[in-house]
Amino acid sequence: MTQLFSPQFLRLLRNDVPIERLIADVLDIPHKHSEGYFRFLCPLCSEFNTAVNPKTNLARCFRCKKNFNTIDIVMADSNSSFLDAADLLKSLLPRFHRFS
Repeated sequence: MTQLFSPQFLRLLRNDVPIERLIADVLDIPHKHSEGYFRFLCPLCSEFNTAVNPKTNLARCFRCKKNFNTIDIVMADSNSSFLDAADLLKSLLPRFHRFS
């Protein structure tokens, strides 16, 4: 049986789990602060030529030219399916959800 997520719920998963904390604290991807930027080891090309934009909650690898949202980075790091990535992020919402 296919599990469907509403567009609003997917938006919540992409925006309310801070990608920098997801990379560093949950996925435990090697990371560092360099030249004022949070850098992480790209799970696709294994380079540190990366950055995170906290305003958009997106990450980018400049070497392989891949943009990552929270779902994408979980899928790439753990080689998981979309549904597995969404379930992991769903379990993190109580920890990270920013109540307005």
